[in-house]
Amino acid sequence: MLIGAHISAAGGVINAPDNAKKHGAECYQFFSRSPQGGKASKLTDSIIKEFKEKNKKYKFEDYYIHAPYYINLASSKNNIYFGSISVLREELERGTRLGAQGMMFHIGSAKDMPSRDAIYRVSKGLREVVKGYKGSCQPLLEISAGAGNIIGDSFEEIAEIIKKVEGGSGLALGSAKSRNAAPGRTWSQQGFGVCFDTAHAFASGYDLRDKKSVTKTFNEFDKIIGLKRLKLIHVNDSKTDLGSRKDRHEHIGKGKIGLAGFKAIIQNKKLKKINLILETPTDAGILKDIKLLKRLRDTR
Repeated sequence: MLIGAHISAAGGVINAPDNAKKHGAECYQFFSRSPQGGKASKLTDSIIKEFKEKNKKYKFEDYYIHAPYYINLASSKNNIYFGSISVLREELERGTRLGAQGMMFHIGSAKDMPSRDAIYRVSKGLREVVKGYKGSCQPLLEISAGAGNIIGDSFEEIAEIIKKVEGGSGLALGSAKSRNAAPGRTWSQQGFGVCFDTAHAFASGYDLRDKKSVTKTFNEFDKIIGLKRLKLIHVNDSKTDLGSRKDRHEHIGKGKIGLAGFKAIIQNKKLKKINLILETPTDAGILKDIKLLKRLRDTR
């Protein structure tokens, strides 16, 4: 279990490893392009070489890309829908070139269609995203906080989307054993993974406040989705209550989940190989959060 955070790549992706090192991160997550919109900066061979050299210098082997916030595969507006498909594919290809382990993304919101139709539309879009994709950067569906008509706020919806996509992708996906093989494997050997966000899951009604509730929630995750799919955990406390349907991140131990919940996550033997990424509000707070989580891990 490595502990890290979402790191700024302002000024170019080559700055991300430096910033991760400054934060005391052991792994990290970053945007390879603006999260708000616009054309992605070009990844030249020299940029990629320098980026990889810095990661090697700092001994970073695990790092991840977060897709832009404007992705919406549940949109009925074709410009948004097809634009989302295009950007997600671009980010998977960019992630592969950069050597990123995975790319997590928010699925989207169905504002003007029934959820059943939205899940079909999302699944169809994701099949297009991975059509012909042979890279190593794994697509990771991120569990959402459930506000409004957000898609992916329950384990059941995530599982259904994965089943629909992989079942209709035409790809010979690897077995559960091969999906846990060494890094460097292709997309078709991995299938889709899941990024579990603690604040999102808590807001969607999954309790994480103590050892008993953490065990229950991840046992349910295993039963419905499968722990073999769990590739990353976003560790964020929540400013809002259980089942609030509001996405409001707080620093570790200062929110409604509380320190006992994060201690239980870190000490859960089934999660000991899953990396943790902080997305808590401030840089100064993240420095403290990383130290706190390391202390919980290293004294277990």
